[in-house]
Amino acid sequence: MSDTQSETQNQPRTGTLADLRDMASSAGVAVTPSETPLREPKRDALGRSYATGRRKNAIARVWIKPGRGEISVNGKKVGQYFARPVLRMLITQPFLVADRYNQFDVFCTVTGGGLSGQAGAMRHGISRALTYYEPNLRGILKVAGFLTRDSRVVERKKYGRAKARRSFQFSKR
Repeated sequence: MSDTQSETQNQPRTGTLADLRDMASSAGVAVTPSETPLREPKRDALGRSYATGRRKNAIARVWIKPGRGEISVNGKKVGQYFARPVLRMLITQPFLVADRYNQFDVFCTVTGGGLSGQAGAMRHGISRALTYYEPNLRGILKVAGFLTRDSRVVERKKYGRAKARRSFQFSKR
């Protein structure tokens, strides 16, 4: 390879975006910008974002809006509804990861399942509602695994068994 060829390869190409579009239009190829457009925030007339979260048999309908960090579940304070601190920690995880702790008020109605499933459903719903309110938080919450629905459910009981897998007690005599 000669010196002139290596120099031309190392030099940056000079061309404007308009030139590239002109070339593409003459070739019949559509040019799309490399940057994906940002998602628009989804908010209702009251400035709230709504999402549904699911875990096991629990379904949580979650509304978030800017506020002082108050969380209400089925008309009760979060500390009154979820007495165990582990469940309250589970609910606040999306806010901590997104660095939005005590910046949003949460109103939630939860049905089905037990307390653990309901807390997981709330975490899923809060995470989704946060991404609807601020779409740029999607990457952070996705990496943390909060936007993925936990699809594990209780295995069904089989006939000839005491539970899903447990056999009846065996008696030799």
